[in-house]
Amino acid sequence: MPDLKRVLVANRGEIALRIIRACHEEGLESVAVYSDADRLSPHVRAATRAVALGPAPAAESYLNIAKLVAAARDTGCQAIHPGYGFLSERAPFAAAVADAGLTFIGPSASAIKAMGDKTEARRRMQQAGVPIVPGITTPLKDAGEARREAERIGFPVLLKAAAGGGGKGMRLVRTPEETAAAFEGARSEALKAFGDGSVYLEKFIERPRHVEIQVLGDTHGRVVALGERECSIQRRHQKLIEEAPSVAVTPALRRRMGEAATAAASAVGYVGAGTIEFLLAASGEFYFLEMNTRIQVEHPVTELVYGVDLVREQLRIAMGHPMRVHRGALEPRGHAIECRITAEDPFNGFLPATGVVRYLRVPAGPGVRWDGGVEAGNEVTLHYDPLIAKLIVWGETRESALARMGRALRELVIVGLPTSQAFHLRVLADPEFRAGAIDIGYLDRRAETLLADPVPGHLAIPLAVTAALLADERRTGGRTGAGSREPSAPSGPWLSAARREGIGL
Repeated sequence: MPDLKRVLVANRGEIALRIIRACHEEGLESVAVYSDADRLSPHVRAATRAVALGPAPAAESYLNIAKLVAAARDTGCQAIHPGYGFLSERAPFAAAVADAGLTFIGPSASAIKAMGDKTEARRRMQQAGVPIVPGITTPLKDAGEARREAERIGFPVLLKAAAGGGGKGMRLVRTPEETAAAFEGARSEALKAFGDGSVYLEKFIERPRHVEIQVLGDTHGRVVALGERECSIQRRHQKLIEEAPSVAVTPALRRRMGEAATAAASAVGYVGAGTIEFLLAASGEFYFLEMNTRIQVEHPVTELVYGVDLVREQLRIAMGHPMRVHRGALEPRGHAIECRITAEDPFNGFLPATGVVRYLRVPAGPGVRWDGGVEAGNEVTLHYDPLIAKLIVWGETRESALARMGRALRELVIVGLPTSQAFHLRVLADPEFRAGAIDIGYLDRRAETLLADPVPGHLAIPLAVTAALLADERRTGGRTGAGSREPSAPSGPWLSAARREGIGL
């Protein structure tokens, strides 16, 4: 049984802070790492110790395996937690950690490799009896083979990168004439994104839901499924809002999907927290999509409805302890919703935003959880993912959870840069969403309504705060508090909005 006393958290932002807190609650010391751009981030102060990695670009900091392993060894760590993103699903990183005599808090390198190769994963799932989308389980040789296979399966089909995810290297093909260009486009994009141009093909399922099952596996041979998450609110295959449970999943369907998920994890000897993603057709049939061999961004909704701390379970499993999830059928209690608060302008094509968080008011109250990675004074840059926080609520019913999320979103105030907050309020008010009538094409269908120019009414509090900050800048010559950054001049989207509304000017 590994004797863990100190864990290096190889990540940043909200997930690094989440893991550090779990380490401390489990009685473990934590070591944070940070790039030059993140030296003032909350996760750095929260850890027992912190190690500078170097320049802001991820390739020179959070993606540098040698630096991370050296930081762990130099600070006397016995384990490394990868979080999500960055190196979390890179088999060479897991192998390098093990080779250094450290514990990788996640699955084995072999499990990561098996599930990271999409065609290999499909083959394994097929052998394990897990339903897969009709298609092929080997990479295509050329455009000609792609057309022949597509005609055999039947259009429409999806061409997909064998070595990646996130929508990169993916093309929808509806006619034979589109196949050659789509194949070359998918192959070229996959090569640039993943260093591997292998592409495979599968049947395109019309208007499915994206439903995933959380799994946990320990070193004592036990694998459990902790229900489903509804993740159909997406833009370009990136999730925006998640729920647990799904309104489309009955207890019987939940049991079937859970059994398939545990079979999938067991097929690769999975240890730790992972997620099996499925496409759920309107008919009730479901198909294996892929496995995420790490903790997910949306894990809090599962935690709230099942009463399980997934990150602490990861730590305990890494120490050789049996998981604390009770045996027998697990039933969700109540309903949880998560909104990803990102530094993006939804009303300008979700363009990434940068700037200093000038003011932050976090919502609170019963059933409200804020997993944040920034605070007032922090700068948001283009170096990393635009996710700055997650707002999660729990309610006894979906209706009460929706009401609570609406209240929490209206309480949230972020001044300094555009965020997705207003978009989430739009979605929550949309009749289709409130009725649960969603699928992965929901945002495309509702974009005209959801992404129209924002009405300024909901901006009253942020604009008032902006006006107060501007007035304070006038009094202090551009300084808004001890130790704060000094902007060259009052500027940015909130100032523009304030000028349009004539507030405080």
